[in-house]
Amino acid sequence: MNDCLVSVDGTDFKIAEHGPLFSSHKFNKKSALRYEVCLCILTGDIVWINGPYPGSYHDMTIFRESLMSHLGRAERVEADDGYIGEAPLHVKCPKSFTNPKETLHMQQRVRNRQETVNKRFKDWGILRQLYRHDIANHGDPFRAIVCFTQLSINHGEKLFSVGYRDPPYSTTNTAYDVDDSDADDHDDDDDDDEFGDFGDP
Repeated sequence: MNDCLVSVDGTDFKIAEHGPLFSSHKFNKKSALRYEVCLCILTGDIVWINGPYPGSYHDMTIFRESLMSHLGRAERVEADDGYIGEAPLHVKCPKSFTNPKETLHMQQRVRNRQETVNKRFKDWGILRQLYRHDIANHGDPFRAIVCFTQLSINHGEKLFSVGYRDPPYSTTNTAYDVDDSDADDHDDDDDDDEFGDFGDP
C-alpha cells in the first residue's frame, strides 16, 4: 500500500533585504521567508504549516526539524527531489532508487497540486509582493491566508484529484487520467499591483 498520507513542500515569500541568512535561491538570492506546507493526498486539505524560516534554510532541514518526528511508524511523505536525503526511509520522491517508474505520473500530479496551493497563497498581494513590515509579524497574514485558502477549497474552489492509488500500478490505468483542467497556473506573479500590500483575493 502507499505509505504516504501527505505531500510536503516549502514556499518562499519576498521580504526586504535582511542579509545572507535570508537569501532564497527561488528569488535569485534575494531575501525571503520560507514556510513548510503539507496537503492531505486523499482530500487536498491543508493539514500542516510550519515557519517562517530564513530563506536560506533548505526544505529538508526544515522537514528534519519538526515534521519528520511527527510521522507514524513506516509513514513517508510525498515530496520533490529536494528531500532525497531522507529517501526512501521518510520520503518518497522521483529520483529515489526505490521509486517505481509506474508511479511517476501519479507523484507528479501530487506535486502539481501542492504548487497550485502555493500559487493561491500568492494571489494575495501581501504574500506576492515584497513584504515591507516587521518580519516577526509575517506569520500572521500568512496563517490568515492559509485559513482563507482552505475555506475557499471547502466552499467551491476545489483542487483537482490526483488519482493516488495502491499497487498494482499500471501506466494505462484510468486513475492517472483525471482531468486537471481546473488546476491553477503554477507560474508565480511577483509584480506589484494596484491593490497595495493586501491586494485583492
